[in-house]
Amino acid sequence: MGHSQKEKAASRERVLRIAARKIRAEGVTRPGIADLMKEAGLTHGGFYKHFASRDDLISQAAAVALAEGSAKMERAARKNEREPRAGLIDAYLGKQHRDAPATGCALVTLGAAAGRGDQHFKEAYEKQVRTYLDLLAGLSEDSEEAQAEAMLTLSALVGATLMSRAVADKNLSDELLATVAGLLKNGGSRTSPPAV
Repeated sequence: MGHSQKEKAASRERVLRIAARKIRAEGVTRPGIADLMKEAGLTHGGFYKHFASRDDLISQAAAVALAEGSAKMERAARKNEREPRAGLIDAYLGKQHRDAPATGCALVTLGAAAGRGDQHFKEAYEKQVRTYLDLLAGLSEDSEEAQAEAMLTLSALVGATLMSRAVADKNLSDELLATVAGLLKNGGSRTSPPAV
């Protein structure tokens, strides 16, 4: 690959990473081409050297944002060697994840957009859902119920994070995270109140 081709590839990758971060934080309708290109240190006119359209960029950036979550989920599971499922739940439903949507799981911010998106967008979203389901099922203690448990867990993780970011009351937000985490780790039983 020639020097200019390497630069073009690096520029394209930089725009994709910036767009991926922005759509996780703001959704797919907010990022404008001019702002993305400026942040990447490129001119607005250079956009079409890299992407066919804004929709093309958003679709590709969404795929990047979704794929970046896999490594984070796996790292979260490995942090607690004795109870990897609990470690993953704690990381996902932690305040740090809630408060940093730009670097958080894209399943939370991109679900509605994927539902309205094109086939490529839906396939990228589905790929990540399946990846997370496989990861969660592999952490399950009950192999017969692993897939169903993984579906319930992933749905609760994404839903609780979405709601905790959306409510105005900080105490309710904290309670949502703590309660759902406690219930997931205790198999749906609330044997002791979660720490808020």
